[in-house]
Amino acid sequence: MTVTRRWVLAGLLAGVSLPAGAEAPATSPLPRRRGAGAAALPAVGGAEPLVAAAKLGGAVGFVLADAETGEVLEAVAPDVALPPASVMKVLTAGFALDRLGPGHRFATRVLATGPLVGGVVQGDLVLAGGGDPVLDTDMLGDLAAALQARGVKGVTGRYLVWTGALPALERIDAEQPDFVGYNPAVGGLNLNFNRVYFEWKRAGKDWALSMDARAERFVPPVRMARVKVARRSLPVFTYEGRADAELWTVADEAMGKGGGRWLPVRHPWLYAGEVFQTLCAAQGLALPAPILAETAPVGAELARHDSPALESILRDMLFHSTNLTAEVSGLHASQAASLRGSARAMQEWARLRHGLGAHVVDHSGLGGAARVSAGDLVRLLVGLRDSALPGLLKNHGMRDAKGKKQPGHPVQVVAKTGTLNFTSALAGYILPPGGRRLAFAILSADVPRRAALAEVERERPPGGEAWVKRARNLQAQLIERWAGLYA
Repeated sequence: MTVTRRWVLAGLLAGVSLPAGAEAPATSPLPRRRGAGAAALPAVGGAEPLVAAAKLGGAVGFVLADAETGEVLEAVAPDVALPPASVMKVLTAGFALDRLGPGHRFATRVLATGPLVGGVVQGDLVLAGGGDPVLDTDMLGDLAAALQARGVKGVTGRYLVWTGALPALERIDAEQPDFVGYNPAVGGLNLNFNRVYFEWKRAGKDWALSMDARAERFVPPVRMARVKVARRSLPVFTYEGRADAELWTVADEAMGKGGGRWLPVRHPWLYAGEVFQTLCAAQGLALPAPILAETAPVGAELARHDSPALESILRDMLFHSTNLTAEVSGLHASQAASLRGSARAMQEWARLRHGLGAHVVDHSGLGGAARVSAGDLVRLLVGLRDSALPGLLKNHGMRDAKGKKQPGHPVQVVAKTGTLNFTSALAGYILPPGGRRLAFAILSADVPRRAALAEVERERPPGGEAWVKRARNLQAQLIERWAGLYA
């Protein structure tokens, strides 16, 4: 359906807070633009030829609205629910900012359950995670150095690792291939986005292999993740998870002369625990093997690392589209006991606060079962127009009809992209110089084609690259058209 008259979106009152359990209104009054007598923008139509020329199959839905009033200026299939891919992170950012606040920080602590006597902890030493999604090896190295500065030389008890600040997930989405680094485990202690670096180099007729937890200053080797070369062509990787190790094989025919890639970690507590043990050993502090703590630790704080403020973390999440950060932020915001429960909590927040009818399955958009309409996304963007969110979105830039950036263009576009196999989404704001801010969402998906893919095809599906290029060209054409009309 193309809307050529003004279509007022439901539920656009920004900042409306409904009591727990209240039903979202079916409609709400049109929000007034600040300042008196703002003239209505003219509605447009006629985008169907652009959609047809893209030859995407499946379905395409988009909405363009005045971000200040919520008046829809153009729409095609605004109520068709499609996979949002990583555009779901816009909803997660709004949820986390609302529940936690932009200044929230995640703490990683080292605790002692007994007194420090002569440099020796009389009890257990505990590495206690606070769910920090951006904790890296250098930060753990600084914690180890802080222990050395405190004069800690040993421990009489155990070395415990606590991850109970968040529920433990072995992976975000069960349908993704085992080896993709963007689908790691999630828990209360996350290191290097729960990825380990696998590097290989040709050495005569064989290869030299290594696994490490590299950051900028520290590159400790990792023992709990191991890899062997297998004489085969496919599959490229196989994975076996054990209680004390993660075992990989890699096909020799895929290795070439050398290379490297991040592989996901499924036992993040063991990974972080081992890396911290190695870093402490470099500071002269020998720790026993890590043990997973079953209960929340109580003890004196010996060292602490606080993450950057949530606002900064979310800005990086939206820029780099980091799945682990999205899941951690959403889980913290909901305080739910499972990812399923957390997704439902965010879905209900979106319904009550912004009138959305979205179906949410996770916080990153990685799960292909999520559904949201372009109309719902624009409702959200209009509702969050005066929040911190617009300032956190990536500068997408104006692009020509072939998707090429146009440097120096006077119109700004800040937006979040989303891509899954045969799914492409873009949502954000168009900022004309001296004009009125516009909110938009464009969703394209060929769900049957995506569902027909075999598992081995999911990382690089046949025809997928060309399909995404056409979808992105359509996005560029629509935005260029809108900017020309309203700049």
